[in-house]
Amino acid sequence: QVQLVESGGGLVQPGGSLRLSCVVSRNIFAIYTMGWYRQAPGKQRELVAAITNGGRTNYADSVKGRFTISRDNAKNTVYLQMSSLKPEDTAVYYCNADPPVLAWSSYWGQGTQVTVSS
Repeated sequence: QVQLVESGGGLVQPGGSLRLSCVVSRNIFAIYTMGWYRQAPGKQRELVAAITNGGRTNYADSVKGRFTISRDNAKNTVYLQMSSLKPEDTAVYYCNADPPVLAWSSYWGQGTQVTVSS
């Protein structure tokens, strides 16, 4: 059983920063692409950022220049550093492990709430 456990969410003022972490319980980390998604109330879940096992990154246009995704393969952990946060970044953030083979399983964390408000 693969588990993804997120942490680091919370309440922050506009312009502030937060760092999310996601620890993967099994050693799939080295070959999976890791991603962060978010879902705001009444909206569809959307990709925020992703990083391949080779370190190639991809960002949603709305977060480029403000968010940074990184991974520590030795710790089976992926991070999302969020800066210059805006109220529209408020959402539940989910960690995702995307397999290199379509037939393999994809995994999701339980989500962590990020609220940007004054």
